[in-house]
Amino acid sequence: MAPVLAAGRRRAPLGAKNLPAQAGRDSGQGINSAKRRAPMSSTAMLLTSYSAAPGRECGACTLCCKVYGLPELAKAPGVWCKHCAPGKGCTIHEAPPDQCRRFFCLWMTDGTMPAEWKPDRARFVLSIYPTNGFVYGQVDPGAPGAWRRAPYFDGLRGMAKRLLEQKRHVIMFVGDQATLVMPEETLSLGAMTANDNFRIEPAFGPNGPTWRATKI
Repeated sequence: MAPVLAAGRRRAPLGAKNLPAQAGRDSGQGINSAKRRAPMSSTAMLLTSYSAAPGRECGACTLCCKVYGLPELAKAPGVWCKHCAPGKGCTIHEAPPDQCRRFFCLWMTDGTMPAEWKPDRARFVLSIYPTNGFVYGQVDPGAPGAWRRAPYFDGLRGMAKRLLEQKRHVIMFVGDQATLVMPEETLSLGAMTANDNFRIEPAFGPNGPTWRATKI
């Protein structure tokens, strides 16, 4: 599917370094009984109105040039852009498409995220979806399980715990296959497009309170 391009605004840092220990205080309220609907977007390059954090630069990282689609250049998601020299950078860096010029991943904009969360090391790109503040991760199709490795899986679950109190979520994409990351579990959402929504509601499973996510 074609990427979704959207303007955004800066939000509070979500540095992964502190997530497991400081994922947000426990509200003690248990499961929120309200149903929540949320729009989805896969392979989305999100335009942001802010810039890189001090001291941050792409350097040799070019993963966004692979995982996202770019219709302006007839580039499909999951394959390298024809103008990218992997591990080096863009060969049309002086005149890139506007989407590329204005895109900054979460690692670039949040100076508290440690080096191992840089996309070329993590093998996925995190960004904040402007309209709902969700954190979306687009995973390198060459390493689809990268986000489940240490330290990333625990960090993403810690992030999910903090965001849950704000009715925001962490969703990881491998191609168009989406997985909702919750503090204690992951829920498969299946193939999702920019036009799809999902509903999150409380449920009770064999091990006690849990969540149910349904595509609508």
